[in-house]
Amino acid sequence: MRVLAAMSGGVDSAVAAARAVDAGHDVVGVHMALSKSRAEHRSGSRGCCSVEDGYDARRAADKLGIPYYVWDLSDDFEDTVVADFLSEYAAGRTPNPCVRCNEHVKFAALLERGLAMGFDAVCTGHYADLRDIDDGSGVRHELHRAANHPKDQSYVLAVMGKQVLGNVLFPLGDVPTKEQVRIEAAARGLGVSLKPDSYDICFIADGDTRGFLRQRLGENPGEIVDETGAVIGEHLGAFAYTVGQRRGLGLGIPAKDGQPRFVTKVDIETNRVHVGPAEALDVGRIIGGDTVWLAPDIDPATPLRAGVQVRAHGREIPATVRRDDDRLIIDLDEPLRGLAAGQSAVVYSGSRVLGQATVEETA
Repeated sequence: MRVLAAMSGGVDSAVAAARAVDAGHDVVGVHMALSKSRAEHRSGSRGCCSVEDGYDARRAADKLGIPYYVWDLSDDFEDTVVADFLSEYAAGRTPNPCVRCNEHVKFAALLERGLAMGFDAVCTGHYADLRDIDDGSGVRHELHRAANHPKDQSYVLAVMGKQVLGNVLFPLGDVPTKEQVRIEAAARGLGVSLKPDSYDICFIADGDTRGFLRQRLGENPGEIVDETGAVIGEHLGAFAYTVGQRRGLGLGIPAKDGQPRFVTKVDIETNRVHVGPAEALDVGRIIGGDTVWLAPDIDPATPLRAGVQVRAHGREIPATVRRDDDRLIIDLDEPLRGLAAGQSAVVYSGSRVLGQATVEETA
């Protein structure tokens, strides 16, 4: 196959590209320039897409003996991922930009361009497992959790859609530990073998999400109120808070019972942030929209037992799931604490990803 290897400049994508070469594919490396103001260097483990990352990706491609290009996808990234991030927070929801990046950039813009240029698949360093299942009527592609459970990224990949699964490769799906990836990179002579992982939101390199939101959305002072409606603090913009948040509230009046307070609601219409005790965050039912269902062999209109994960590295919780048109109704076996509208709820059956939906309501 002709394979387009997305090379971020990190160790995972470099080893994934190397494995694609070993598999006999005709591989071309591409580095996606996503930021409109790329920094010269990364700040430790924060951020990505710096000029330094581009150099690291080029050196890895040279070591592998494959062609290498830099594609400027900054407009796509700004118009979809960053714009969605801002609009969701402005509406009082909490988005996951990694999910949107996979949906709109890595497995939409990149794959679309690659297919138009004659490539058969896109290869990335994500930790996820793709399986081809022959059920007698043809081959079905299934997305599963990676062998490396702590690093598993199937949660942020579920949004791809079943039509994409036949055009992607995840060569690291069977690697049980990150250390083995680094050892393999060193053995191959790849200079990124000890490079630290990136984390946090890649386009907020300093980690100050609240500052980024205020810079882009401005300030809009308002009140912070407790469960009785009493004003106990002030804020500079309700959009900068998220359900379940405990730190950074700046409350001058302690709770009567001395227990910590958490954000329980962000009301954009009144510009109020509501806080309350931890137990006020408990959720038993999730209603999700914009459903992406990856399992054509399973009809979710009939209630099914499954596991549900609502955070990138969160715990999977047993639940009963059913589909109502484009919505997923999820009844959890045990309360889930601190879930915010805008997050993704991913449905699993064992290691297999069945589908995902964006949280709209909770109860």
